[in-house]
Amino acid sequence: EEVRSRAALGRTTLVALAVVASMMLSVIAEAQGKRHYKGPVRECLNTNLTHFDGTIVEAAIATPQLSTLVDAVVAAGLADALSADGRLTVFAPTNDAFAAVPAELLTDIVGDPAVLTEVLTYHVLPRAIDARRAVGRYFGLKTLQGQKVFVRSSKRHGPTVNQSTFNCNGVVTSNGVVWIIDSVLLPQFKQSN
Repeated sequence: EEVRSRAALGRTTLVALAVVASMMLSVIAEAQGKRHYKGPVRECLNTNLTHFDGTIVEAAIATPQLSTLVDAVVAAGLADALSADGRLTVFAPTNDAFAAVPAELLTDIVGDPAVLTEVLTYHVLPRAIDARRAVGRYFGLKTLQGQKVFVRSSKRHGPTVNQSTFNCNGVVTSNGVVWIIDSVLLPQFKQSN
């Protein structure tokens, strides 16, 4: 009888310890999650997204600070692809971002339709994402161009894609979401022999 009593007490103690440990792990996990969502990151996540009644291209046309991007998309023949049904994410460089690219390099990019297409499709993901939610570490996401961009949101740098900062106020359109960024993203180009 005494052995059964001790065994039952032992099982009860183990169950109680397991419950306490589980509660402690839950509290720690919650605290860690809150740690990541402080300051600028929390403010960014609390920013409401803008809803635009139209496509990605129509939203870009309606945004004066994206006129250079619109011209580049038209020159590359990508307007129809970015207006088609689907769920895309576009990281959209501003006019100032294009102006910051060295003039000779920008001329080379715009002057070669194949290169321009590579650069522009490097700004597009084949799915719609809330890029602000990449908290704490880099997430490599494959673009339509084929290479990855790296998205991160941190207390120190705020939301970034590669080395570019993006605006927390994304624009949700009928076929995806647009995030305005402050620099042009450039893929790795392989030298031809």
